[in-house]
Amino acid sequence: MMDGFDKKISCLGIIGDGCGGGREFYVENDALYSYDPYTKENMILFEPVYKAKSISKHRCMLSIECEDETVNIDLSTLKI
Repeated sequence: MMDGFDKKISCLGIIGDGCGGGREFYVENDALYSYDPYTKENMILFEPVYKAKSISKHRCMLSIECEDETVNIDLSTLKI
């Protein structure tokens, strides 16, 4: 996790691995956020996200494992 963040459910986008490289993605208050460490900007990308258990990113695909389902979001289009 990035300095200053204590998010229980988050992942870091690796620079050069596709969309969102260098950003932190996290779930808080039933919403998916993106944090850009360079601009210090938080942005809501998707909501609602209920009962999230884990989050992972591979290239432009972000997967959020919830208690009842897995939500896959294409970061290039922001569609599920």
